[in-house]
Amino acid sequence: MTKLLLLLLSGAKLSKLLLSGGTMLLSVLLYAWVYGWRYAVGFVALMFVHEMGHFIAARQKGLDVGLPTFIPFVGAWVELKHMPHDAQTEAYIGLGGPLLGTVGATVCYLLARSWNLDWLLAVSYAGFFLNLFNLIPLSPFDGGRITAVLSPRIWFAGVPVLVGLFLYRPSPMLLLIALMAGPQLVKAWKYRSDSDEALTYYAVPSRVKWEYAAYYIGLAAFLAVMTHDVHEMLGAARHLGGSA
Repeated sequence: MTKLLLLLLSGAKLSKLLLSGGTMLLSVLLYAWVYGWRYAVGFVALMFVHEMGHFIAARQKGLDVGLPTFIPFVGAWVELKHMPHDAQTEAYIGLGGPLLGTVGATVCYLLARSWNLDWLLAVSYAGFFLNLFNLIPLSPFDGGRITAVLSPRIWFAGVPVLVGLFLYRPSPMLLLIALMAGPQLVKAWKYRSDSDEALTYYAVPSRVKWEYAAYYIGLAAFLAVMTHDVHEMLGAARHLGGSA
């Protein structure tokens, strides 16, 4: 019986590994079909790095978490088997993805500049933008998970950002995110600082709140600058290529 249980457990772990690796490979193949294999590999690798940031952070907090699962042209996620017990833990896990993802994008940027590789520069731009996009202060974005440590009401600040993005570049994905954010906004609207939830889940020391506010603002500012600057570099490179 023990051997059978061990066999089943090993089979379950293998199936999870195959699911993660299989969806990752499928994403690479489909992105390569549209953008070319070098960009596809780099972009999916940066998504993997981002999700592993969440994975590592969750493990550090003692939470059971699954390997990343990818959906081409949608994104990727890691499944938390057990939800965080407080807002500080949720913020820690939420910050892990953009933080490690930014490190990955920065490495790509430095290598692209050193080796003068425009395709790798484009990968770094995608990484910077992806992580900046995820910092929108609205649940279910990572930014919503981070800023919830301050107050769920901050999520309302993410609404005009999401609306602005949709007006600038309409996308079904943004509509889907808006639908997912709806119940969270209702929750934020009903939030009261004297509620049981506020006194338990959201009971975070002021010092910790200021720390996460600093992390969030600093990371968002860095990503905004890098996204803008790399976009300008790519535009200049295209202009020079067209002139040549």
